[in-house]
Amino acid sequence: MSELSVNHLLGIKYITKEDIDLIFKTADHFKEVINRPIKKVPSLRDITIANLFFENSTRTKLSFELAEKRLSADVINFSAAASSVKKGETLIDTVNNILSMKVDMVVMRHPNPGAGIFLSKHIDACIINAGDGAHEHPTQALLDSFSIRERLGEVAGKKVVIVGDILHSRVALSNIYALKLLGATVKVCGPKTLIPKHIESLGVEVELDIRKALQWCDVANMLRVQNERMDISYFPSTREYTQQYGVNKDILQSLDKEIVIMHPGPINRGVEITSDVADSGQAIILDQVQNGVAIRMAVIYLLASKIKQ
Repeated sequence: MSELSVNHLLGIKYITKEDIDLIFKTADHFKEVINRPIKKVPSLRDITIANLFFENSTRTKLSFELAEKRLSADVINFSAAASSVKKGETLIDTVNNILSMKVDMVVMRHPNPGAGIFLSKHIDACIINAGDGAHEHPTQALLDSFSIRERLGEVAGKKVVIVGDILHSRVALSNIYALKLLGATVKVCGPKTLIPKHIESLGVEVELDIRKALQWCDVANMLRVQNERMDISYFPSTREYTQQYGVNKDILQSLDKEIVIMHPGPINRGVEITSDVADSGQAIILDQVQNGVAIRMAVIYLLASKIKQ
């Protein structure tokens, strides 16, 4: 297969295993490119991409921007926090204004679930979802699975536990879809109040005991506690969360095997994981960051090749 089955990347839910395999193969090539002395390729010289961030994000935005520039695309950055959206402009108006500048592709992060899907139905440009509310964050899930494949050889047959705030996490949902598509077994672990009801319907098991979860898994993906999305208190205190669900070096050393530790960032050091875990050889957190650029280059490149047709 040489092209994606979709014209937008709205969520992992809408793509196939073949799509993921193609994205990974393309990312392997780009990973080689970004490790060369000259890190740019002229592939998208005639493509204009608008980054629309209606929600603050430093790392994802930087990663997309770097990926776009490595591909030689023209880039427009739009931060809605400081824009006319504050003056009451609608999403469609904002985007139509940007499209009238002849933009081919829109990378969008938005606080409302389904914003990307809504846009894709109303405007004539390729949409990449960079996170919509607590719904999906497809490129994060792709780079996470890509990083597991890089470290462990393949994703199929691996046991992955996602730990923490599953309820508010778009990373968790996209990861579950991607890992299941690629043949991994998935469990979620965290306080009962932060596990969504009916999560088992996605084909995952719930484990409330962190030690049992870590003993079971090959990979632990430690999510950040998203205080900014919590309008009520889901657990008594951060200290109590850390005592029950935080991972430190002692816990890792008490296991009878070495597991891989991941984190989508930004890390609350000392909450989900301690510094000695984050900076250890078992953690692939910085590999995830580097792989993020290669994966986003692959997604942009593959979608742009469909625009050019």
